[in-house]
This record gives sequence, C-alpha cells and structure tokens, in this order.
Amino acid sequence: MKKIMVFFSLLLCISGCGNKEILGEKEEYENIKYQETNKKTNTVLLELDDERKILIELYPDVAPISVKNFQKLVENDFYNDILFHRVVHGFVIQAGDGTSLGRSANTIKGEFKSNGVENNLSHERGVVSMARAKAKDSASSQFFIMLEDNKNLDGEYAAFGRVLAGMEVVDSIGNALVDSNDKPIKDIKIKKAEFVKVSE
Repeated sequence: MKKIMVFFSLLLCISGCGNKEILGEKEEYENIKYQETNKKTNTVLLELDDERKILIELYPDVAPISVKNFQKLVENDFYNDILFHRVVHGFVIQAGDGTSLGRSANTIKGEFKSNGVENNLSHERGVVSMARAKAKDSASSQFFIMLEDNKNLDGEYAAFGRVLAGMEVVDSIGNALVDSNDKPIKDIKIKKAEFVKVSE
C-alpha cells in the first residue's frame, strides 16, 4: 500500500509540479535574504567554483531584450562552467563566451542610444552590460561588469543590470593576474548561474 501511495505521489508531481514554484533553503548574503527558485526571476546568483558569489539584479524595464536573452541563457544552464575570460584592471570583468564548451547563442538587438534604443542606465561601478563586437546588433551571451564608472560606454552598450551583492568578489576578480590577452592566468569559473527569489 505504501509503494502505491508513493507511486501516485510521483504521478501527481509529474503532472503538477512543473507549474509550482519550488524554493530552496533560505540564505543570506550581505544582508540580502534569498532562496533558489525554479521560476524565472529578475535576480540571478552567479556561484563560482570556489564558492564565492555574485548576486545580480536585472532591469527588464531598461533593456527588455537583453534581460530576456540573459534569463533564457540562465534557464538553459548556458553560463554553468563558463569562465571569466577577460579582465581589464580598473575597467571591467567579462564572461559568457561558450565557444570553448561548444555553446553558442543567437545575437540580439543592441539596446543603446546609438542604435536607436533609449537606455538610461549609466555604466557605473557594478553595472552589468552586454558585450558585443563592432556590429551594433552582435551581442549574444557575453556580458561584463563595471569595476569603475565609465560614462564613455553610455549610448554604445546595453546596460541591463547591476550587482546587488558581491562587489568584493567582482573587485577580487578584477585584480587577477592576466596574460597579454587580458585572460586570467588562473581560471575563474562560474560553476552555476541560477534564479533566486529575494525576500524582504
């Protein structure tokens, strides 16, 4: 009888759990309380392979295309095991290049003023923005986090979020020893990117 009950419980979960929010244990990081969730949110936790964390807040009202793209990549585990492959001291840290793992992402429209899109989020310290090639609509998966204010990037890159907690971690990455191509000598890896629910 017990086995039958377990079987029916599993059937119910298979049919109904997909739409139900599943929350992890309550955690706290720099006085911010949060829980892992299986639902898409505007807060993403980057957990590095050395257990350090960076908590990012997304702004869909500022850059809806960039945020939707970033959320989709998080949802598909694209950023898991991805390196911070570029560090420019006093400027940015950059991640999201999946080519070494055989991953690719579609390009999106660049949401910034010189591309005909209003974006009032300035490239200040802690702001998260989409990296791109020379073409204005060439951003796909790579993003960078500002180490210092640099308003010269305003109107040319799609800022779409901000570091909510973990700037000390960002600064630590920003101080990493790098080679002539700005790649950290020692790998700095995002072990997992996941959605979290922040509570009051």
